[in-house]
Amino acid sequence: MDRLKLSNIDEELDSSEVAALRFLCLDVINKKRLEGIKDAKGLFLRLEERALLDNSMFLSELLNTIRRTDLLNLLETDSRRPEETDASPTLSAYRVMLYKIYDNLTQENLEKMKFLLSSKLCKRQMEASDTALDLFVEMEKSGLLSNTNLQELLAALQELDQPLALTVQRHIDLNRMTTSHAPQSHVHLNVAQIAQRVDNSSQPTQPTLSISETLHCYERERNHPITDAETDQESSSLHDEAEYYALKHNPHGLCVVINNEFFPGTTLSTRTGTQEDAKALSKVFTRLGFTMVVHNNLTAGAMRQELKELGKNNFLDHDALVVCVLSHGEKGCVSGSDAQQVSLQELTEPFRSKRACTLTGKPKLFFIQACQGSGYQGGSLPCAPTPRQEVEVEQSRLEEDAGPVHGETVPWDADFLLGMATVLECKSFRSPSTGSIYIQELCRQLEQSAESREEDDILTVLTRVNRNVGKGEYLSYKQMPEPKYTLTKKLVLKFV
Repeated sequence: MDRLKLSNIDEELDSSEVAALRFLCLDVINKKRLEGIKDAKGLFLRLEERALLDNSMFLSELLNTIRRTDLLNLLETDSRRPEETDASPTLSAYRVMLYKIYDNLTQENLEKMKFLLSSKLCKRQMEASDTALDLFVEMEKSGLLSNTNLQELLAALQELDQPLALTVQRHIDLNRMTTSHAPQSHVHLNVAQIAQRVDNSSQPTQPTLSISETLHCYERERNHPITDAETDQESSSLHDEAEYYALKHNPHGLCVVINNEFFPGTTLSTRTGTQEDAKALSKVFTRLGFTMVVHNNLTAGAMRQELKELGKNNFLDHDALVVCVLSHGEKGCVSGSDAQQVSLQELTEPFRSKRACTLTGKPKLFFIQACQGSGYQGGSLPCAPTPRQEVEVEQSRLEEDAGPVHGETVPWDADFLLGMATVLECKSFRSPSTGSIYIQELCRQLEQSAESREEDDILTVLTRVNRNVGKGEYLSYKQMPEPKYTLTKKLVLKFV
């Protein structure tokens, strides 16, 4: 390979990226040969010794993995893509999986992981582990980690980070699948092929159809039996991807709940009853196929940091993201447990396409239970009065999720939905015993829709939430939820 191109790539890589490349190459180059390498030029020489730079495929895969795709244009010699063969050098899926964990593991969780492993690694090994990659190498040296021995890593991550634990579990499942189903002859898969098999392994062997699609097929076949020649032509119309967001992974993604109940040392009151909301959300979104992550009593700074770190995740294996914030609030803001404000814009910013590219084209749902001002929502009788809805809450003990009033506007990018408990300037209500009016009704409607034979999309569900909450009367006042959205397709949520 052209040495000038390699030199140009070397100049663009920092020391942490070189360390990541060196780690990814541990299964193709002897560890001793990698010791002492400080820059990419030294690594390229080792790769050349193993004929791993005869074409650009292996280096392209390395750069893709560490997300330096901007350097790929330096490798191009012509417009043709190098041919892939079974003999082509490829990265180890095991190394790529460990790199993903390193890339998404917070410094705080790294320190906690080192503490959990301190009884199994010596002091010298701990001191040498400045990064997660260093720690993985020390675990491998001690026999605590290998492609077929991931239990220690899995156990630690289950205590620290459920999404990353799921990444390890998927790799374990893939190993089992390939061991039990692989033919006798050796088959070498590249990383993209392995990822595809992981995706497919979590899916049923038969195409998954929604309820209405299944009924449509049944009715069509009963009234007009199809032939083999018709099948391919007809099947493409069963699911219009231009109309519906795809939900093809199991789990579909994460549902993150920030549940602020206590506000010590501030003038904000304890939000008694919010645990009922957190329980209801966990119950319904778990059944809808989401992995739950619940954070309790976060300060404003901690809320920003958690969402910022979440936005750095690789969402390629996720279909959607759900974030629920339960707290006090004011106009355009929600309160941290320290009574400091986080704007709605700050909540959504880490997940916009320009920052979280693997969420591009996927629905991002935010549900906010908080007041949006100090005013009250009034009500007027319609021309033809209807019976008032019976509200199963303690009317005398309803509380408000309110705070001081400030102004904030929220810009929206594609594929976002923001479900607000109340309109701007107004309070929302919460029962200390049964939870908030909005979240409890939202969970009821999501559950009813998921169990129904109809295919109601999320906006239809939220319209019902608006109607039912709006019918009630709370401390002689009304509450009007407000969904805002830039969804570009229909989202239908069913129990998995």
